Amino acid sequence: MTTPEIAPMDTWLAVTREDGETVGYLEPVTDDYADVIPRNRLGHAVGDVRDYHAAEELVLDRGLRELAEHWLLDGEGAELTISELSPAGIVLRDAYLTKALVPLESVHVPWPDTAGRLRRV
Repeated sequence: MTTPEIAPMDTWLAVTREDGETVGYLEPVTDDYADVIPRNRLGHAVGDVRDYHAAEELVLDRGLRELAEHWLLDGEGAELTISELSPAGIVLRDAYLTKALVPLESVHVPWPDTAGRLRRV
């Protein structure tokens, strides 16, 4: 089975909550957006191809809670926490030392992380 190519990001539709906060995206699989891939804020696919409304509900139900979890970069190393997330990139810092409020080196990952370099612990 081959993995379909990822549609250009400028075709992704933002899914927003009632307060206007973006919680994820819908990547079109068909030109009419009838079938889409649900994606979280990091750009990770969070489900298989499904119809627009089912994908939107899935993304809304997931919300942003996973952004507060710990992550591994490329499956190894120290546990990291997301400190910034924007189109400029994803900035991560050591999950435990961050709480000590000491200056830390940052790890930068391009956004969206469609390569799946970040994995939840």
